[in-house]
Amino acid sequence: MRGLVATVLYSLLLATGADDRPALHYANVGYIEPADSHFLDSLLHTQPARFDSILAHADELEIQIIYTQIDRDSENRPHFTEHTWHLNPGRYFNPASLVKLPTAVAALEKLHQYEAQGVTLATPMATGAAHKCQTAVLNPFSRDPDRVASVGNYIRRMLLVSDNEAYNRLYEFVGPADLRRAFARWGMPDSRIVTRFSPRCDSISNRYTNPITFLPLDREPVRQPAAFDSAAPALPGPRLYKGTAWQNGKRLIKAPFDFTQANRLSLADINTLLRAILFPETAPQLNLRPADRAFLRQYLGLTPHAARFSQYRTPGYYDAYKKYLYYGRNPRRPVPEPGGPRSFNIVGLSYGFVADCSYLVEPTSGIELMLSAVLYVNRDGILNDARYEYSTTAWPFLADLGQLLFEYEKKRSRTNRPDLSEFAP
Repeated sequence: MRGLVATVLYSLLLATGADDRPALHYANVGYIEPADSHFLDSLLHTQPARFDSILAHADELEIQIIYTQIDRDSENRPHFTEHTWHLNPGRYFNPASLVKLPTAVAALEKLHQYEAQGVTLATPMATGAAHKCQTAVLNPFSRDPDRVASVGNYIRRMLLVSDNEAYNRLYEFVGPADLRRAFARWGMPDSRIVTRFSPRCDSISNRYTNPITFLPLDREPVRQPAAFDSAAPALPGPRLYKGTAWQNGKRLIKAPFDFTQANRLSLADINTLLRAILFPETAPQLNLRPADRAFLRQYLGLTPHAARFSQYRTPGYYDAYKKYLYYGRNPRRPVPEPGGPRSFNIVGLSYGFVADCSYLVEPTSGIELMLSAVLYVNRDGILNDARYEYSTTAWPFLADLGQLLFEYEKKRSRTNRPDLSEFAP
C-alpha cells in the first residue's frame, strides 16, 4: 500500500515541481539534524522492490544522502536545491579515499608557492625520509611520463583509481597543518586529514612530514624541509568507536575499533567541495586557477581506460572501477553507457563504509544533478576482517539510487534548457 501511495506522490511531485528544502543548521554547540526531505523520502518509496529492504534497515546501515537539483537561469548560471535524507555529521563514518579530493585541492593551492621557482604539475618530485614510518622516493624520473613522481601524476593516480601511495605523497607534501588551515579557509573546521594510509603510522608519526625536493628542468632544485605539526591537538575531539571487535593480523581484538585519531570528513563537506570545484561561482572560494579546476574536472570525470594512463590499461581497471552511484562498480558496465550520465566523482571504501560523491551529467539531453551518499555494511560488527557486504548490499544500493534520481531528473521540467557542453567528453 505504501508503495502505491508513494507512486501517487511521485506523480504529483513531478507534475507540480514541488520542492521542500530542509534547513541545515551548524552551531558551535552542536549540530541540529535536518528533517528528511519529504520529497526525497517519497521518491525512495516509489520503488519498493529496489529500496524497501534497504530502507527498513537505514539506521543499521547508517545511510546518509544528499541530492541536489540544479536549475539554470537564462544566463546558464546554476541554482541549487538540496534535499537530504538521514544526514547527520555527528555520526562518524570513516571517509577513506574521500580525503583524496581535499588533499588534491590543497596540493594545487600549495603548488602556487613554488611557481616562481619553475615548479609545475609535471616537475619531478623526490621524497626523502627523516622519521620513523616514513618511506622515500629518491628517484622520481622515468622514461614513461605517466610514471614520473610529480604532483600532477599523483593527483591523476588518486582520481583515476584511488591510489593510496599517491595520497601518502601528497599528504606529505601539503602536511596536516596546511590541511587544517585549508579546511578552516573553506569553512569546514570539523573536517580533518591527519593520517597517511598504509603503512599505518601512529598519531605522532603522522604529524611528521618528509623532506621534499622538486627538480625543475634547467633550474636549481627547490627544497621543502621536513616538518612537524606542533599545533595539532593531542585528542581531536571526543573518542570515536565503531563495531564490536577488530582484526589485527591473525589476532581478534574483542573491543570496538578506535577512530579517534583517524581522518574525518562529513558528507556535507565533501559534497560542498566537489560543487565548489565544478561550479566556481559557488562557495567556498578555493584558491584554484582555471587551469587547476580544468585539471581536476578532467580526471574526476575520466575512467582509467579513457584516461589512456599507461599504468591502467589492464582489464582490472574497468570503466566503473570507482563509479558507484548509477554504475554500481559493475565490471561489465560501460561508463558512460548509451543515454547514461558521466560521473565526476570521488569515492571512499574502507572498514565497511562505502561512499560516493558525484556530479552526474548527460550533456546531450541537458540532465544534471549532484548526489552524495554513504552507508555502512558490516553485518558481523568486526572491523578490518575483509568481510563486508560491498557487492551484495552497498554497490547495488548506490547503483539503484543513482538510477532512480537520474530517471526522475529526465522527467523533471526545467524553465531553461542548460548548456552542458563544458562537461562533454
